[in-house]
Amino acid sequence: MKEFEKYKAFISDMDGVIYHGNRLLPDVPEFVEWLKTENKKFLFLTNSSAKTPRELQQKMARLGIDIGEEHFYTSALATAAFLSSQLPNGSAFVIGDAGIVNALYSVGYSMNDVNPDYVIVSESSTYSYDRITHAINLVCNGARLIGTNPDVTGPMEQGIVPGTGALVAPIEMATGKKAYFVGKPNPLMMRSALKILGCRREDTVIIGDRMDTDILAGIESDITTVLVLSGVTSEADVKHFAYQPDHILKGVGGISSDLSP
Repeated sequence: MKEFEKYKAFISDMDGVIYHGNRLLPDVPEFVEWLKTENKKFLFLTNSSAKTPRELQQKMARLGIDIGEEHFYTSALATAAFLSSQLPNGSAFVIGDAGIVNALYSVGYSMNDVNPDYVIVSESSTYSYDRITHAINLVCNGARLIGTNPDVTGPMEQGIVPGTGALVAPIEMATGKKAYFVGKPNPLMMRSALKILGCRREDTVIIGDRMDTDILAGIESDITTVLVLSGVTSEADVKHFAYQPDHILKGVGGISSDLSP
C-alpha cells in the first residue's frame, strides 16, 4: 500500500478493471472504499462511449458501489468537447448510442444524415450494414471521420465484443480515409482528466487493462501506469510491447493492499 499512498489522484479504466459487463470484479468495493477513506481524488475514465455518466453511476450503484456522477468521464464527452473546439455548433451523422448523442447535443451539435460536418462512430447496438453504407457515402462526400476510441475489442462476461476500432474499419477501408480517434491513448483525453481532477501528472496514477490504450496513454502523458491482469491483457502479452507499465497487478485490490501478481 505504501507504494501508492504518495499519489493524490487515480484515473481508472472501467471495463476489465472495475467490471466485466454486469459482473463486478474482485476487490473493487475495497479499492473504492480505500480511495474515499484516504481522500484520494479519482476519476473513472472509460473509452466506452455508449453510456452517459449518469447511466454509469447508476450501473455502479446496481453493482453495489455508491459514487457520484462527477467521478465519470467518457470518450463521448471528450469527443464532443474536441469537436466543439474544432467547429462550434456543427452537425454529425452518428453511429452510436445515448452516450455520444447526448454529449454532442450538450455542446450544441445537431444530428444530420444529409450533409454533416462529421461522421462519428462508436460502439453501438444500432450498427448495421445500411448505416455503414450511408456513413461511407457521407465520408466520400466530404464529411470528416471520427472514432470515439480506437479499442478493437472490449471484455464481457462470456468473452469479448467488437470495439469502435473494429466497427470503424469498414468505413476506413471503403473510403480510404483514416478516422481520428479522440479516446485513450490520445493525450487530449488525459489532459481533460487531469483538469477535472485538478492534479498534476506527477501526483497521478492511471490504472487500466489495455497496453495499447490505458498504459500507452499514461506513458505518453508522463503519468505513472498500473496494468491490471483482470481484463484483456495477460502477463505474457506484456513482453510483446516496446513500452512497459510501471506496475503490474492482478487487479485493483493490489492498489489498496500492495499485492503483486
